[in-house]
Amino acid sequence: MLSRQIADFTVGLSYEDLPAAVVKASRTAVTDWLGSVAAGSREPPAAMLAAVVRRAGGNHQASLIGFNEKSSALNAALVNGTSCHILELDDLHRSSILHPAAPIISAAVAAAEERGASGRELVAAVVTGYEVAIRIAEAVTPSHYYYWHTTATCGTFGAAIAAAKIYSLPADQIINALGNAGSQAAGLWEFLQDGAMTKHLHPGKAAMNGLLAAQLAGEGYTGAGRILEGEKGFFKATAKEYEPAKATAGLGSDYRILGNSYKIYPSCRHTHSGADLALKLAEKGIKPSGVEKIVVKTYSHARDLVGEFKYDTPYKAKFSLPFCVAAALVDGRLDLKSFDFSSPLDPRIVEVAQRCRVVADPELEVLYPARWAAVIEITLKDGQFITARTDYPRGDPENPATEEEMLDKFKKLALLTWPEDRVNYAVEHLNNLEYLDRAGILFD
Repeated sequence: MLSRQIADFTVGLSYEDLPAAVVKASRTAVTDWLGSVAAGSREPPAAMLAAVVRRAGGNHQASLIGFNEKSSALNAALVNGTSCHILELDDLHRSSILHPAAPIISAAVAAAEERGASGRELVAAVVTGYEVAIRIAEAVTPSHYYYWHTTATCGTFGAAIAAAKIYSLPADQIINALGNAGSQAAGLWEFLQDGAMTKHLHPGKAAMNGLLAAQLAGEGYTGAGRILEGEKGFFKATAKEYEPAKATAGLGSDYRILGNSYKIYPSCRHTHSGADLALKLAEKGIKPSGVEKIVVKTYSHARDLVGEFKYDTPYKAKFSLPFCVAAALVDGRLDLKSFDFSSPLDPRIVEVAQRCRVVADPELEVLYPARWAAVIEITLKDGQFITARTDYPRGDPENPATEEEMLDKFKKLALLTWPEDRVNYAVEHLNNLEYLDRAGILFD
């Protein structure tokens, strides 16, 4: 039974058994999560959700990061999980098509603050949640992804497991937590048609629902024992094609957190390969005024999700590969300023984006989701033809950002919300996460 195998793994995993590289990866994940949460808390969707939570009230168990206040652990998981995903700068695991930090770390941190858990306990919980959620997502990927936002669905399982680890639940209760997490797992892609705020809510609800499932399990609340592989379970209900064995393959030995990717650009990850190539060509002197036509070849999911030129809202622009390619070519960068529409948009970006077409390429299709590859072909007005390809955009484990770049990313995001001394305080404690007697000191 898959749930039993996952529960036994969760109970058996010990911080002391974790390789040094895995501990380091967990620190990186928590640091990257905190930067995204802090910066995202400044955005309107986070403020709206915080206002709702504030009216509802709650015991002061865990921090609403960026708001300088506390609420219940459930409310904290909801708000922080939502804030983390707003700027599109949170992490991604490629083969599972999952943003693990937003749901999993948000639940783990809320539970850790509530229980006064140590840094080592938090590390173990984060690693366990990542390992379980990523494998469940790999089992249903990519067919699940057509309708279902994997971060919202599979993230709920990871949040439940991370919280269960913090709460030291026994195996039977973890099975119950998985059962009730699976029945709450939801999140549809239809929001893309409107550029709606719903996507931000997905990981917040996943964090909250997973945490709730673990809390209920701790009270003896029962859940489906075969929620994954059952006749009316998660696999059959949400994926045309699935491989149950992937949910436990390598569990406890092949750590998926080591294959995590980190975002350098604040846009949908499906835009990053094309943006990477455009930036490299801009560095080589390609002038926007000289562009006659651009073709970006990629895999069908990218074409379907981000293939259209949209810029009527900043969020739609983040999900537009033509926009991201054009902005990169015109400005020689793709950062938060690229999606700040408070000033009129540079007409050159619109002109170049209108000359860009995104197509699915059979050669790149077979590589997905193991690789999120792209080829860019630019025809210049003088007749020159330029092409470039990448299989691994910046931030992938095969093309990683340096530690200095990751620290710089964290500081830039955190400084949007906190003064420099508060940011330095966070950096000091994040660098020593596994040595903290109380993980919640990060938010004191």
